[in-house]
Amino acid sequence: MRFDGGFSKSHIVKSHIVKSHIANSRIANSYIGDSRVAKSISRRAVLGAAAAVAATPALAEACHIGPPVHPQGPSVWLNMDQVELDAAYDQSMYAPLASQILARAASNSELVRKRLGPPQRVAYGPTEIEKLDIFRTKRPNAPIFFFIHGGAWLHGSAKDYAYAAETYVNAGAHYVVPDFISVDKADGDLRVMAAQVRSAIAWTYKNAASFGGDPERLYIGGHSSGGHLCGVALVTDWNKDFGLPETIVKGGACMSGMYDMKPVRLSKRGKYVKFTDEMEQAMSSQRHIDLVHAPIVVTYGTYETPEFQRQNRDFAAALKAAGKPVELIEAANYGHFDMMQCVGNPYGPNGRAALAMMKLSAA
Repeated sequence: MRFDGGFSKSHIVKSHIVKSHIANSRIANSYIGDSRVAKSISRRAVLGAAAAVAATPALAEACHIGPPVHPQGPSVWLNMDQVELDAAYDQSMYAPLASQILARAASNSELVRKRLGPPQRVAYGPTEIEKLDIFRTKRPNAPIFFFIHGGAWLHGSAKDYAYAAETYVNAGAHYVVPDFISVDKADGDLRVMAAQVRSAIAWTYKNAASFGGDPERLYIGGHSSGGHLCGVALVTDWNKDFGLPETIVKGGACMSGMYDMKPVRLSKRGKYVKFTDEMEQAMSSQRHIDLVHAPIVVTYGTYETPEFQRQNRDFAAALKAAGKPVELIEAANYGHFDMMQCVGNPYGPNGRAALAMMKLSAA
């Protein structure tokens, strides 16, 4: 995933042309916001936009949505060849304004710290990275929203996800964001990251009263690779691993995550995550649904990559088939990083879902 901000002016202009073409298409005007035709919009309108952009060679060269044009190779996963599968797990191929949105999240986080004050910074584990930020609400004995950031398991830090704190603090919940090791510094082992996230959740439960939180109203959420880690946390055996009740987590919001590591392992992410059969199994929450003890809401945007859409639909379907309480939210006309931004929007799909999960509403 690219986070280097290296987008040219023509790159950005082309993106606006695509969006404008889609917005002005008859299909989009007739059905905007209707999730039942999101796939139709994505397919027809985007193809129309692509044709319009193709008429401007300089812009077409500057930006391409989806996998690069290439000779079709043998199928690697479902009906995708290696190039298509790699693109389906590379957000930069489908979200050309990622760097701009991530920079906005960082600057908005700084503004939130100025308005709310710096968070309480607490260690939950022995290493330097094992710390978490707590933005406290003024309500006593308040629920807790524990948010796990994304970044392809390689990037991101708690300080750049403070932008969402205001929504939860004003609604009457504490907002907690942990830092944790990146997979490259964990020698490619996702289990090390997952262990730290689980430890942070356990610490939050055990120490909730120290910051005015209600341990019996602990809810977790995560976006992208953080959505993956959220799913893994939701299938934790809390009693066996931490000596805590099985039901310490009262609800989970898995946002644009991954829940089966097989296709991820086959993609180019397998070059920096050193998958083994054991790791693939352990880190695939969809294979451990029997350990789910909390209601789950699963969300994704209709402009996300094909695999990120499928992963979330399949996870929700598996939960439903197992008789677990689940709600699937398909956010029409949202891309991957739009979904990240709306974690802090009480009227966007993720912010609204997280508040509803905690039985709170926007202040």
